[in-house]
Amino acid sequence: MIKINENYLKLRASYLFSEIANRISTFQAAHPEKEIVKLGIGDVTQALPQACIEAFHRAVDEMANERTFKGYGPEQGYSFLREKIAAWDFQARGADIAADEIFISDGAKCDSGNIQEIFALETKIAIPDPVYPVYLDTNVMAGRTGKFNNGRYENILYLEGNLENGFIPNLPNEPVDLIYLCFPNNPTGAVITKNMLRNWVEFARENRALILYDAAYEAFIRDDKLPKSIYEVEGAREVAIEFRSFSKTAGFTGTRCAFTVVPKTCMAYDHDGNKYSLHALWNRRHSTKFNGVSYPVQRAAEAVYSREGWAQVQRLIQYYLKNASLIRREITDLGFECVGGKNSPYIWIDGQMDSWEFFDLLLEKAGVICTPGVGFGKCGEGFIRISAFNSYENVKKAMARIKDALTK
Repeated sequence: MIKINENYLKLRASYLFSEIANRISTFQAAHPEKEIVKLGIGDVTQALPQACIEAFHRAVDEMANERTFKGYGPEQGYSFLREKIAAWDFQARGADIAADEIFISDGAKCDSGNIQEIFALETKIAIPDPVYPVYLDTNVMAGRTGKFNNGRYENILYLEGNLENGFIPNLPNEPVDLIYLCFPNNPTGAVITKNMLRNWVEFARENRALILYDAAYEAFIRDDKLPKSIYEVEGAREVAIEFRSFSKTAGFTGTRCAFTVVPKTCMAYDHDGNKYSLHALWNRRHSTKFNGVSYPVQRAAEAVYSREGWAQVQRLIQYYLKNASLIRREITDLGFECVGGKNSPYIWIDGQMDSWEFFDLLLEKAGVICTPGVGFGKCGEGFIRISAFNSYENVKKAMARIKDALTK
């Protein structure tokens, strides 16, 4: 008799974004005449940078010629892209990362979910609350948690974020093995200083723990004093794995390209305390279960690191940050407290009511989609997330509607 992985039964009945989609569908069926502005999920709306498009076309033309055709590429990614990433994203900022420590993939979501496979089931995990659901749900699927009770899973150490700590959680008050961090944060938009990040690195070193650092939104950091990578902190090479993506940086949400950095000096241990290279383990897993990102996509990603591509990407990022600034300003003028929107495309708003109630209010009265904060964890209750990923015209329209709905 074939049996299921019963850990899947622990998962909450509906994934956050599926529930949002269901509510939108129900509303649209009842009100087909109403236009909806979507500021919910973090999906980009602007076209790919021209440099990336041109590189894409050239690479596709290469695939049409037998002399330049590419079949299977290296699972870890082509060296032309890995070398550019190492030089532009890390070495240029003083971070000691080599090209062969970078693994190209089809998404940071995939990598941050799959990475847990190389760790023991009894690993003690610390996860922020609120948090991007993938970190938690993939560990539930693997069997590292107990049941879901009163808004939380057993056997997980939740690192609470709130307005008082700026949604930057305090260090764990007990030893843990694996720590998830995300800055600029999804969903809150909070950012972390280098000194604060250094405290996390020191904690990991002292406890022989590992930090999984999601930096998918680092391109939105405009304050030069803020770290874009955890490897800007001394000692992080020994205790951190970093995830990055071209999705929000260059609009690759539908094109799919990302990368994970696993330094060769990053180690974990067996039950006898013997050290093993996480780089080697991830390489083994990656090579076994992944066949690589397509050649044209990697050439398009490489174009980000050209002079023209870099300038185009910066304009793209600035476009979304202009949206974020508008959202933050309008929300603040309405009297709401918020986090994010300065070095992040997300604005995290204290809605002063139940999260789903505020979601329904904005949907029904303003025709605007947000994301209810409670979907990101218990500490998200009462908050909503508004995304800056839309056209400036639509953002202006949405904020005018929200203002009208909340002041009548």
